[in-house]
Amino acid sequence: MILDSLSNSAKIESLHPAFKKAFDYVKSLDFSTLEPGKTELEGKNLVVNVSAITGKQPEAARMETHQLFLDIQIPVNAPEVMGWKATCDLKEVSVPYNPEKDVEFFADKPTTYVKVMPGQFAIFFPEDGHAPGIGEGSYQKIIVKIKL
Repeated sequence: MILDSLSNSAKIESLHPAFKKAFDYVKSLDFSTLEPGKTELEGKNLVVNVSAITGKQPEAARMETHQLFLDIQIPVNAPEVMGWKATCDLKEVSVPYNPEKDVEFFADKPTTYVKVMPGQFAIFFPEDGHAPGIGEGSYQKIIVKIKL
């Protein structure tokens, strides 16, 4: 997992060939006028989703992992807490892996929680089980899906 500010994204853009394009696109958006929707920047290999979220309590957040894609998650207009636990330590599968949606859910609880502020991002690799969406009220977030 990587946690940083959008203003520092250049420091990690060499970690994946699609990072620069993804961050350049996200930073070009006007966060005050975002509408929910999906934008394909490189077909299904690089997709930016703007989502309307209703925050949930930590006990309601489900741990998830992905095998084919990594996530860059960016809260737009409110802080979001995200749980984390190493994928190798997840033991309680609640919904088996769905290859069409590239997601598997677990009943395990996170070992760590991070608060991600607007203007920051969290990157979750397949090694990172994550429980997003912990927060108060309704807010928007950007989720970038990048094929490995």
